[in-house]
Amino acid sequence: MRWATYFAVLASVLSVGLALGVSMPLVSLRLEGWGYGSFAIGVMAAMPAIGVLLGAKISSHLAARLGTANLMRLCLWAGAVSIGLLAVWPSYPVWLVLRLMIGVILTLVFILGESWINQLVVEQWRGRLVALYGSSYALSQLAGPLLLGALGTEHDYGFWVGVGLLMTSPFLLLGRSGAPTSEACSVTLADLLTFCRGLPAIAWAVSLFAAFEAMILTLLPVYCLRQGFTTEIALAMVSTVVVGDALLQLPIGALADRLSRRTLFTGCAMLLLLSSLAIPLLIDTLLIWPLWVLFGASAGGLFTLSLILIGERYRDDALVRANAHIAQLWGIGCLIGPLAAGAGSQWISGHALPLLMAAGALGLVILVSRQGAFGTVAEPA
Repeated sequence: MRWATYFAVLASVLSVGLALGVSMPLVSLRLEGWGYGSFAIGVMAAMPAIGVLLGAKISSHLAARLGTANLMRLCLWAGAVSIGLLAVWPSYPVWLVLRLMIGVILTLVFILGESWINQLVVEQWRGRLVALYGSSYALSQLAGPLLLGALGTEHDYGFWVGVGLLMTSPFLLLGRSGAPTSEACSVTLADLLTFCRGLPAIAWAVSLFAAFEAMILTLLPVYCLRQGFTTEIALAMVSTVVVGDALLQLPIGALADRLSRRTLFTGCAMLLLLSSLAIPLLIDTLLIWPLWVLFGASAGGLFTLSLILIGERYRDDALVRANAHIAQLWGIGCLIGPLAAGAGSQWISGHALPLLMAAGALGLVILVSRQGAFGTVAEPA
């Protein structure tokens, strides 16, 4: 196995997590300070989702034309430019366009990076190495809000840190090999429907986790502020959720190499349901801190297990296309989640965010109890 390439690709993707973690909460906090409501902030948070759908459609074609490593480097540099423009052009309509561009560009990085990692790892280490990717990415997002809290939100330092990360990380990919090959074809919505029919539990879990990710970095700081917490405490709560996301990924990955992945998957869905329902009840108590950890861990576990199941089933172009479908589902979740939570928070209930996650988790629990929810993906021996 090419360990140096694995860690180079991992580091490149982690730079994206840190860049988003330090810049995206700043976007929402700026909009809150400008007087925009939850729905307007939700629309902003949902814009990358449209970009995700566009990026997923063109990923295989561009990878075949330019090569996986070259395309990843170009996308990282383009992402740096887009985040830099957020700092120099503070306008709601302009930011909508820039967030759309960021969605397209960084989706290509995630599709290619996750495909490259899943192609590199050997089967007996798949659970642990994919979990290391998921855990490290979550930690990079954790460091983002913490770093933003240290830098302060009054200035544009968060944006420029993101620019610096994305400008330097492409150099890690120079001379790396082992990337999956791809055919020059687009990924259509009809292909996505076929994928969803074959692996409905994975499709639902990915969409749910995408909604979780989009809302945690954008609407959760606003949710905490409106529950009466300071900006510093709100950012600390976001970071605690991400700690939970990262905390149990390695143990889950290790267990996935030894135990039934379906059982682990179902357990994570149940834990997400119960923790989401408990948030409104415990938000004003000290118990909210360990609850944030469980909330993040259960959601992150679902996504890690989904990537593990995808990686054991597909290779090369099929793997790139499967990860493109994951990105399409991610885009759908990122689009629906913030819009629904933003609208619900403004017009229905101040606790719409955790209640929406509870509803999604309940649907997943019902789905995994049915025959064929995981298609024909084999369990590990």
